Amino acid sequence: MRLSPEQCTAIRTSVSQLAGETARVWLFGSRVNDDARGGDVDLLVEVDGFVEEPAQLSARLAARVSRSMYGRKVDVLIKAPNLLHLPIHTAALAQGVRL
Repeated sequence: MRLSPEQCTAIRTSVSQLAGETARVWLFGSRVNDDARGGDVDLLVEVDGFVEEPAQLSARLAARVSRSMYGRKVDVLIKAPNLLHLPIHTAALAQGVRL
């Protein structure tokens, strides 16, 4: 996994503050591969409750994590019971690393 312990902590803190203390976060995509170079940060955030404005939550999380990583591009997927479950969610959970 190509994130420092400090970056992992910043991500978990941001997710906890914006999505709730029970939210879980996974890193997936190229950053999971230690042999790869570059790439954005792909995150899946799983929330147990209803998410009223998922696009806004995703954007806020991406912006906050990006700022903590000096402008690195961050993509955030939200998984919640009231949202459509897509194949990307399944793939992210299957190959992702929980932070």
